[in-house]
Amino acid sequence: MVNKGVGMFVCLVIIALDITAGILGIRAEAAQNEEKHLRLWLFECKQPSQEAYNLGFAAIVLLIVAHVLANLLSGCTACSHEEIHKASLGRQLSLLSLFFTWVILAVALGLLVIGTKANHKSNASCGLSHHHFLSIGGILCFVHSLLSIAYYVTATASIH
Repeated sequence: MVNKGVGMFVCLVIIALDITAGILGIRAEAAQNEEKHLRLWLFECKQPSQEAYNLGFAAIVLLIVAHVLANLLSGCTACSHEEIHKASLGRQLSLLSLFFTWVILAVALGLLVIGTKANHKSNASCGLSHHHFLSIGGILCFVHSLLSIAYYVTATASIH
């Protein structure tokens, strides 16, 4: 059985990692917006921002670490179709929150990677404007935090 103190510590670490990743994503967006750019309707020419690249990369790493921790420390859940239907409500909630955690991770990670890659040194470019990838990815890190904690709590509760 998981000690309540350990469980609370794990939750706080996951929350801290996800919130920090979210803040870094939003700050990366702000740093990106400080760079020179010329915009005409949907088309935009801009210079990459090294600061936005570094902040975006750090946000990506923290989001991945938070996700790995939440999944590794939550324990095993039902895996087969038959086990899912026979599972208790707590275990089904655990699986549902696990599913949505992976969906949010995929979307947030995709947005952060696109926004970060756009700020790589060699990517001075013109094309369709790609606004708010980093900030939306950062906001989704906050959502990931909530879902990861829901998964951790329901998964550890349903095991015991």
